Amino acid sequence: MKIQFPLVALCLLPLTAQNAFAKDESTYTSSAELGFLFKSGNTKSGDVKAAFNLKHEKGQWRNLLKINALAKKTELENEAGEDEFESTDNKWDINTQTNYSLQEDGKNYLYANIAYEQDKFSGFVSQSSLSAGWGRHFWETETSSFFADVGPGIKYDTLRSIPATDTTTATGEESNTSAIIQAQAIYTAKINEHVEFKQYFVAKQALESDKNSAYRSESSITTKLIESLQFKFSFRVDYDTEVEAEYENTNTETSATLIYSF
Repeated sequence: MKIQFPLVALCLLPLTAQNAFAKDESTYTSSAELGFLFKSGNTKSGDVKAAFNLKHEKGQWRNLLKINALAKKTELENEAGEDEFESTDNKWDINTQTNYSLQEDGKNYLYANIAYEQDKFSGFVSQSSLSAGWGRHFWETETSSFFADVGPGIKYDTLRSIPATDTTTATGEESNTSAIIQAQAIYTAKINEHVEFKQYFVAKQALESDKNSAYRSESSITTKLIESLQFKFSFRVDYDTEVEAEYENTNTETSATLIYSF
């Protein structure tokens, strides 16, 4: 657990890095995302999804920061037979990446990526990774773009403790460190001047067969409502190869949110 705080701090380092010799002006773009879902009747629950994105560009440098958070409370009956709201989903993640173009306006770049995730209701207390390598802008036009990068790295997982049952013994928190190869790709396409499709995929493949490998795919469609306000519909799939029997390998998330750009 001690690794969590240094990792979160490291996630913010690319945004503070400065190129002292670059004469280009810095440009910042950012957006905030928020969505709600409330249910009543047979089931009472409330969901909140939020996200923040920041991009900083200066000369041959591009720094990216993304934070996601999801919270859900559902009305359940406690041991006394009374209804009360309990957290049934609570997770957040942060992902940051720095790219350095090898040539000015060139297609090839070097990257460094740090990611951290906490999910209260998964088989992991936390998952974090660090990787660095080579990437390429395969194309970038006014209507579409495709970026991909790959490199070696390290993945650190903290497995959740499991209480004893009639057939199994209790296990405490366990930490695993593994070498990985990380590959990620982002494809965007403008369907028209108001609608954009984006597909993101990342694979963190452990080099040892008994270690956990993690995969994530996120598809989204964003519609511009006004100049600074968009509506986003997204579908996300997370897959872990090694989880305890009490947990699922695959988790999905479907959301609809509003995005404000500034």
